[in-house]
Amino acid sequence: MDSRRVPEPEQVEAKEDPSARTRGTRRGRPRRVPSGNGPATETFAATSLRAALDRIGDRWVLLVVDALAAGPLRFGELAERVGAAPNILTDRLRRLEVEGLVVAAPYSDRPVRSEYRLSAGGTELASALVGVAQWGAAREGLPAERFHQACGSGLELRPWCPTCDRIVDSQESPGTYDV
Repeated sequence: MDSRRVPEPEQVEAKEDPSARTRGTRRGRPRRVPSGNGPATETFAATSLRAALDRIGDRWVLLVVDALAAGPLRFGELAERVGAAPNILTDRLRRLEVEGLVVAAPYSDRPVRSEYRLSAGGTELASALVGVAQWGAAREGLPAERFHQACGSGLELRPWCPTCDRIVDSQESPGTYDV
């Protein structure tokens, strides 16, 4: 018998990362992610950003939403624009359909093939990506990716107060409040 036997999972002592925190669950148990903000915690306060990130999942979802923002695409066209492997793209499209962000419209029965487009919720998410793209372009020294068709200026996403009907700067928006 080989002396280099792999220990059973319950025999392996888990080393706890003191700079980790829990985010979501994986297979029924808490998933820990590094934070660097102090000791590990098993629970955390729910925030709107955390809820959005839990729904989005990963970068492939954002790339799919960004690609579909220009209009409906078939699977092959979407795969070329996003660059994801077919199995990953299929999984993310299914996830987006379940979340109600993407609508699949069949254009062929045999074999079943679909054209994908953003739902109203997906269009809202695509609008939010303008700010992320703006941030990334500024950090990389790249021009804006989205432009105003009428004048050609790059789009900017800024906090807006509908009650005051004006842009709000960061000093006027200190944080959150309990509802």
